[in-house]
Amino acid sequence: MSRATPATAALEKAAIAFSVIEYAYDPAAGQTGNHAAASIGENPDRVFKTLMVLVDRRPACVVVPVAATISMKKVAAAFGGKSAEMMPPPDAERTTGFRVGGISPFGQRKRVRTALAQEAMVQPYVIINGGKRGYLVRLSASDAVAATGALTADLLA
Repeated sequence: MSRATPATAALEKAAIAFSVIEYAYDPAAGQTGNHAAASIGENPDRVFKTLMVLVDRRPACVVVPVAATISMKKVAAAFGGKSAEMMPPPDAERTTGFRVGGISPFGQRKRVRTALAQEAMVQPYVIINGGKRGYLVRLSASDAVAATGALTADLLA
């Protein structure tokens, strides 16, 4: 594999098996994750989006199915916090080193606490952003947990 992004470099360094899937990213598509799933002909239950949040004003990362909505109350509880909110996009880009639409939980500039939706664990594999727009990685959910140190939790509304 080539080290195309910091995300794939981090996976390679951790000796995590993955494959790359590329598609034509369309910034006007609206629901980027759903667009990605449709573009690659994949079940949306297996395609996960990476969201940056603030839990008690501290950065955290949640990885959930693209069609799902997160519950801020459940996100806060998963991290042992009292409140959670979405991180503003410029802050998410500064924290991760990735552009919005290309944020990956792997290889972020600053490692933050990460939670993977428990729904991932029943999938044969998951597809998560690989560190740039239109660039995805396919790997097992257990490898995604290992690569990020994520906890698994009920995060969905």
